[in-house]
Amino acid sequence: MPTEVKGLNEECGLFGVWGSPDAAQLTYFGLHALQHRGQEGAGITANDHGVLQSERGLGLLADVFRDPAKLARLTGTAAVGHVRYATAGNHGVENIQPLEFNFSDAQFALAHNGNLTNAVTLRRNLEADGAIFHASSDSEILMHLIRRSSALTLTGQLKAGLQQVHGGFAYLLLTNDRLFAALDPNGFRPLVVGQLPTGGYVVCSETCALDAVGATFMQDVHPGELLTIDQNGIKIDHYTTQTQLAICSMEFIYFARPDSDIYGVNVHSARKRMGARLAQEQPVAADIVVGVPNSSLSAATGYAEASGLPYEMGLIKNQYSSRTFIQPTQALREQGVRMKLSAVKGVVAGKRVVLIDDSIVRGTTSRRIVALLKAAGAKEVHLRIASPPLRYPCFYGIDIQTTKELIAAQQTIPEMCHTFGADSLGFLSEAGVIESVGLPVTAPYGGLCMAYFNGDYPTPLYDYQAEYDEEIRQLQKSQSRSD
Repeated sequence: MPTEVKGLNEECGLFGVWGSPDAAQLTYFGLHALQHRGQEGAGITANDHGVLQSERGLGLLADVFRDPAKLARLTGTAAVGHVRYATAGNHGVENIQPLEFNFSDAQFALAHNGNLTNAVTLRRNLEADGAIFHASSDSEILMHLIRRSSALTLTGQLKAGLQQVHGGFAYLLLTNDRLFAALDPNGFRPLVVGQLPTGGYVVCSETCALDAVGATFMQDVHPGELLTIDQNGIKIDHYTTQTQLAICSMEFIYFARPDSDIYGVNVHSARKRMGARLAQEQPVAADIVVGVPNSSLSAATGYAEASGLPYEMGLIKNQYSSRTFIQPTQALREQGVRMKLSAVKGVVAGKRVVLIDDSIVRGTTSRRIVALLKAAGAKEVHLRIASPPLRYPCFYGIDIQTTKELIAAQQTIPEMCHTFGADSLGFLSEAGVIESVGLPVTAPYGGLCMAYFNGDYPTPLYDYQAEYDEEIRQLQKSQSRSD
């Protein structure tokens, strides 16, 4: 049975450098720009004249490398780094990446963003064949597949391994003499390539990290691609041509930084269009628009402009509090909401407020914020969500692997509105998301994975299928009883 990790965990962040004398330092700066993608652990592996050495630890990047000597010892002209959320496996230091492998003939450092849907079966088969796993995450599986391949070259072995893993993955693999990057056949996870002013290369999860190190954007890594970077430059290959773009829609809605571009679409601009479309689809008579900081501010700006209502800073975020969805327990998440947000009484008192949020997962944050605004004197609070109701699990790298914590799977929109204590509640349509993002592709759902909203998964679910089918059956049974 797949490991179930409660709650909405964000994806991980990857950063790799090849051909720069300060590779580890650049990786640190790049990971700092990607810190929003993972706050549970961080690590960097550097390649110094063909010898790999690593530093890893639990916590934020700045905590892991609080001692400057840790970063200073990571000398060399190539490096890979990782900031982590647990999408599979437990929260121990053994799962912090990059995972380092030392063999008699080679060293490897592997960093993975995503979740494999056939990891349980692969691991069971590998263990039956004598494989020994040191970590409980699914990231270690690829290395076992590589080493067991009968292909004559490392590239061939890597391709063979990539053809066996399914689900969502972006991989960076640093070896003694090259850096590989690979993306799953649906491109669930974003991955981009840039070039440094000195000529070196960078591969990372978002373009904001390229900007942080002064690298120039070259291209997005496309589904099914395998990139090899070495002393001869960059080579683009494919390990499969059976591809269909289905990038995670939550990247545009919530996860990615607003200053990042994904397949040529600026994230802030897409969110602003979502907010404007939401104003058209879900209008309301009100006095002011207030966004939930920080990820909803782009959509709130779009809603305000399209509706003609003034945008006001009715909520203040404590910039030193972490994002609440990463907290491992419900009690800590609720405490996190109380610590991180305050209502501005002088702005909201006596006003009819349109409260814009990007998404609703459990609903605890929404209930708390509505209560905050009303306690500050808001006359009415109309909740508007710049995405459709999240009703289905995700199996590709965001840990919503059960419907039990998805309030939209358990309650109708009127019921949710009552739960939140809001005066009205409205969501953006699926078409609103797809058209607002506007990727220039002809793939289903405009090249987005919309499974969280409609249950239409782009791939087979493999190890998760039976559990998912049973969960949906139980959900339908309980809904028919309530009808």
